[in-house]
Amino acid sequence: MKTSLTIQMEEVLYYYCRENGDVVVEEVTMPDEQGIVDTLSCRLNAEKQFEWRCYELKVSKADFRSKAKLSFIGHYNYFVLPEALFEKIREEIPSHIGVMVYHQYLSTEDQMLPGYFTINKKPQKQDLLVNEQELLFRLISAQAREVGKAKQTARGLRVFSTDQLYKELKKRQPDYDLFGGGVNFYDRFVEEICDQAVEALKSELDATREAYSALEQRLLEES
Repeated sequence: MKTSLTIQMEEVLYYYCRENGDVVVEEVTMPDEQGIVDTLSCRLNAEKQFEWRCYELKVSKADFRSKAKLSFIGHYNYFVLPEALFEKIREEIPSHIGVMVYHQYLSTEDQMLPGYFTINKKPQKQDLLVNEQELLFRLISAQAREVGKAKQTARGLRVFSTDQLYKELKKRQPDYDLFGGGVNFYDRFVEEICDQAVEALKSELDATREAYSALEQRLLEES
C-alpha cells in the first residue's frame, strides 16, 4: 500500500512533468520483463525524436535498498526522494542516475500542490534499453487504463457489482473504529440508509393521510 508521502510525491511529479510538456503516467509495465516503472514520461525534443524518462519513487532506506527491479530503461532516469532520505543514501546512487528531491510545504494554504522538487543531481543520457515501439504501446495502454478508471468514477458506483463493492468495503475495514471516538464508515452508511428509509416512509405516510382526508371529505359532502 502506498504511503501518504508517496502519494504526495506522485501528485507533484505528475504536474511537474505536465508543466514540462511531457506525456506522463504512473505504474507502467516495461517490455522484455524489465519490471514496472513508478512513473514514465515522454516528450518530443527539438529534433522531433522521443525522449523517455523513468522515475523511481523511494521514501525510506528499506524501500531504496529493496530487491525490486529498477526499471531505468529510459534516456534519462531519476530517483525521486524526500530530502531526509537523499542525505542518507546520496553515496549509494549510481553516477548515471539523476535525483529529484521532494520538499514538502510547511503550509499548503494558497498552494495548489503539497510540495515541490529540486534537481539535486542530473542524469546522464543513455540509449533506450527496450524497443521504442513496444514502450510506446505500453505507455498508451497505461493511459487507456487511467481513462477507464476516470470513466468508471464519472459513472459512479452503478458500474461496480455488489461483490466488488463488498470487497472494497472489506479492504477499508482498518478505517472502522470499533471503540468509538473516530469516524465509523459502516455505521455512517447504515445510519444514512436508515435515515433515507425513514424519510421515504414519512413521505408515504403523509401522502396516505392526504388521500384519506380527501376521501373523508368527499364522503361527508356526498352524505
